[in-house]
Amino acid sequence: MKKLLTIIGARPQFIKASAISRELNEKHSENIQEVVVHTGQHYDPFMSKIFFDQLSLTEPNFHLEISGGSNSFQTAGMLGKLEQVMSEVNPDAVLLYGDTNSTLAGSIAAAQLHIPLIHVEAGLRSNNKTMPEEMNRIVCDHSSTLLFAPTQTAINNLEKEGFDLNIKDNYHRDRPGVFLSGDVMFDNAIFYSEAASRDQDISEKYNIQEGRFILCTVHRPVNADDPDQLRIILQSLSDVHKETGLHVVFPVHPRTRKMISIMEPCIPPSGGVLLISPVSYFDMLWLEKSATLIITDSGGVQKEAFFFRKPCVILRSETEWKELTENGNAQLCEILPIKLVETYISMLKKDDYTWPHYFGNGQASSLICQRINEFLLTC
Repeated sequence: MKKLLTIIGARPQFIKASAISRELNEKHSENIQEVVVHTGQHYDPFMSKIFFDQLSLTEPNFHLEISGGSNSFQTAGMLGKLEQVMSEVNPDAVLLYGDTNSTLAGSIAAAQLHIPLIHVEAGLRSNNKTMPEEMNRIVCDHSSTLLFAPTQTAINNLEKEGFDLNIKDNYHRDRPGVFLSGDVMFDNAIFYSEAASRDQDISEKYNIQEGRFILCTVHRPVNADDPDQLRIILQSLSDVHKETGLHVVFPVHPRTRKMISIMEPCIPPSGGVLLISPVSYFDMLWLEKSATLIITDSGGVQKEAFFFRKPCVILRSETEWKELTENGNAQLCEILPIKLVETYISMLKKDDYTWPHYFGNGQASSLICQRINEFLLTC
């Protein structure tokens, strides 16, 4: 029995991990024992426990309870504890997702202990190294033995960085295998979409009408930690409500809520903007499916907007999902009052969207688990 150590710590990783764990349990449980580590990076129950419950994720074998503080503080705390866990478990490989502090810490710890590393969501690049996520992606990719790229653009990025796409066997860190896998979040969007529509009660709770609202999420430090940026975003949401009559539903991330509470006496009335608590995965899927426009700085929400064929405004100057902007499904936007409202309106009025199959056919987790199983059998 081979041991696969999975490291997760943030909401998007719980979603991605559920697709892989489901496939491992259904088809590869005789060969692979998955051991799960939760770093604690997302500690709020609305950002963590509810996802484990709703996605039927098994409780982590290890919970490091490392949260808060700077990126360096978090990463350093995770490194020491992850090294202890890896030494105790002695896994045949370590599985990482995305680009968080948990990803970076797992990459370094595995590399130092000479444990093969597997990266799901490899090859993404925003080409902005001031973003912590960009550096985390690069370090993880260049430490990995198996790299699973969700899109052709991600494959192209890896090729530009010197990865040999023709290697077909005998994989190791200096001879990694690169695979175009499709996106596991697309797998889950398909798998859970019906349940989200059937079981949701958020529309009644907040009196939200399908097709009559805009969805907004903000959590990245460049927006959530900057009171001037956040004030402009909130005002623009109120302005677009006045222009369109559409309400704006805004599930507020804990870090964003903290800044809003500090700013509250100085925030102008935001008519038509409904600030609500973080929502479950099923509720988020329903909101994404039912919105007319999605406004976000989240990479995952950008993709989910595309999955459900919704136009998207990205509250950033760059994106790791360049396919979406190049095809016109999403638009980058500077945080400027007039620019924001103009962009919202233009995306609502546009009617010539197309939705190519950038993210695979919904079978990414099957391909990934098959490749992992084949690799582990050779270890």
